Amino acid sequence: MKTNSRWISLLVLCTGFLLIVVDMTIVNVALPTIGRDLRFTPSGLAWVINGYLVAFAGLLLLAGRLADLVGSKRVFLLGLGIFTAASLACGLSTSQPVLIGARFIQGVGGAASSAVILAMIVALFPEPEEQAKAFGVFSFVASAGAAVGLLAGGVITQVVSWHWIFFVNVPIGIATAVLGYRLLPARPGLGLAEGADVLGGALVTASLMLGVYAIVSGSSLHGLLAVALLGAFLVRQARARKPMLPLRLFASLRLSGANTVQALMSAAFLSFFFLASLDLERVLGYGPLALGLAFLPVAVVMGCFSIRFAAALVMRYGAFRVLVAGQLVVMAGLLAVAFGPERAAYARDLLVPMALLGLGGGLCFPALTLIAMSEAPPADSGLASGLLNTTGQVGGALGLAVMATVAAARSAALSGSGTPDLSALAGGYHAAWLVSAAIVLVTLAITVATLRPRATVALAPAVYEEEEAAA
Repeated sequence: MKTNSRWISLLVLCTGFLLIVVDMTIVNVALPTIGRDLRFTPSGLAWVINGYLVAFAGLLLLAGRLADLVGSKRVFLLGLGIFTAASLACGLSTSQPVLIGARFIQGVGGAASSAVILAMIVALFPEPEEQAKAFGVFSFVASAGAAVGLLAGGVITQVVSWHWIFFVNVPIGIATAVLGYRLLPARPGLGLAEGADVLGGALVTASLMLGVYAIVSGSSLHGLLAVALLGAFLVRQARARKPMLPLRLFASLRLSGANTVQALMSAAFLSFFFLASLDLERVLGYGPLALGLAFLPVAVVMGCFSIRFAAALVMRYGAFRVLVAGQLVVMAGLLAVAFGPERAAYARDLLVPMALLGLGGGLCFPALTLIAMSEAPPADSGLASGLLNTTGQVGGALGLAVMATVAAARSAALSGSGTPDLSALAGGYHAAWLVSAAIVLVTLAITVATLRPRATVALAPAVYEEEEAAA
């Protein structure tokens, strides 16, 4: 495949993924308006987010394995079609059940299309240097898309209406699907007979959906049921002749470590966006547009380093060192906001931490993706892609739940001691950011313990040979 065609194909894949990532945050800014228009209760309004999240996180692993069996291009285009059609339904919604149902279907399409993208990038860019550049572009879209969504949500909701945060997906989704059909290479899958473990697929999908439901709703009963189903799935995979998820993948300490780091980094990073948006709105009084603009430095700095510098740094110093450097920078950014003043001035107190978070994300996420995907054999690349996305989503959901609980508990304690309401709110957010910084410190320890470079790696030897030479 010609070099220009490969980079155009990457652009198509990243555009499809940008739709998914932006949709996760663009809705957050519009939630108050949606709640007023459709007369949601606070608990009901949460399911505009949760309905999407349950389907998305629950189906990522199944979609990744399905891509290995029937072909990544088919699964990507099918998912993009479902997501685009569901976006139209969301925009046309005039009642609560229709909107929540359409959001669930959006999650199904989002899972199918996004689960296969990493595997398709690996196939498009087998050479280490080009692969590092491609992962840098992807990681920028994955991480900075959250900030783009907040900005777009603020602009669209304020200028037009909340319906258009969904309608804008339709022409972009159609154009991306047409280009994807024409440009993306079609590689045959292994065939359904090589791993069509229907029972295993049902068990893991039900377990993940119930697990995410338990996290977002705080239901211990559903959490226990999710753990039981996960146990049954693992037993099934150990005994099945052609398992959906070969447990041999987890024999790789590096793959297991990379997925653990992905989950915890996602927990820290995504919970910051959520709580920072609340802090800016409730404590500092930012409107939708100002709130979106506040996160722009994260997107700009992350874009510069993910696309322009990350690949060169990985090739020069190795993925491990770049990952560690990124984690340290993210931790510094979180500590800066955690110990900052409650009535922060943006230019003085928030601009530099936002830039640090963008820099850290631009360094660590491309390097982590490269390490994780290098451990998977080509026949399991779709599954490895789905697994990495799943750990990121489940980690992000768990992180949001935990950090929201930490913030609420600290705010309640401060209010109980006579602290004014706004100060108590700010104190809760700052406490949660401090815990997030501690989580990044844990990921740093896991990285050092499990992801140190070794002499040879099958997929991207040059990256790791650089590391060995520099050691």
